[in-house]
Amino acid sequence: MSIVVALVVTLVATGLAVTAMLLVRRRAPEGSFFTDGDRASGVFGVLATAFAIFAGFVIYLAFTVYDNSRTGAETEALTVVQQYETAQFFPDTSRRELSGQLVCYARYVVNEEWPGMEKGADPDTINPWGVRMFETLKATQARTSAEQSAYDKWQDQTSDRELARQSRLHGAVGIIPRTIWVVLLLSAALIFVYMLFFADSAEYARSQAMLIGSATAIVTVTLLVIFALNNPYRPGMGRLQPVAMERSLRLLDQARAAIGDREQLPCDAKGDAETS
Repeated sequence: MSIVVALVVTLVATGLAVTAMLLVRRRAPEGSFFTDGDRASGVFGVLATAFAIFAGFVIYLAFTVYDNSRTGAETEALTVVQQYETAQFFPDTSRRELSGQLVCYARYVVNEEWPGMEKGADPDTINPWGVRMFETLKATQARTSAEQSAYDKWQDQTSDRELARQSRLHGAVGIIPRTIWVVLLLSAALIFVYMLFFADSAEYARSQAMLIGSATAIVTVTLLVIFALNNPYRPGMGRLQPVAMERSLRLLDQARAAIGDREQLPCDAKGDAETS
């Protein structure tokens, strides 16, 4: 969600709350609808505290997944570069194929998988270049001790890359269930309705507007933060972008130039397989 949309939503919600308070205030008795203001304030404090604690736990959960997705993306990108280095110890044919497939893997993540995550598409798909690398590795015959060591290391790095990829994809569809959203929205609505009972015809209108407006703005911003953390790849402020994998692609280009790797890549610029 962009900051402009978030600001508009907050202003609209606050405006509606203030309007509702001023309308109710016209028919409200002096001193509010409560005969015991202290007791009513105590109950409101319990409601507000319960909402704040619950929202805090939800924010912590959402931020944890957000951070895991970011860390997973960075680990995946780093592992791709490390696997390129490992691939240089394989026999010539496997080395050329795996090196090119790793570049295609990275391109596919940036140009195909990431746009899909931004749109909220189902992430339960495999990267086709992961399959191609598995087939290449399966056909590889490691004869020397260096090749055998590289073979074993490659398998370990593949496991690390797949785990990191899974962490990256985990946040693509959101992790907060609908029941939690229902509780959050009902709690926010209850706080809003409860505050309307504090309408007081003897109090200044601006004071009444500040009373409900400030509370509504805080509750709205809290819900928007939870929504943003629950959708880390959606366009907007703070969204996760494929910066780490793009950096890995630049490093791979530099590495290929440094070792004189001029083999034609089996994919186009987007990571889609070239048709023969």
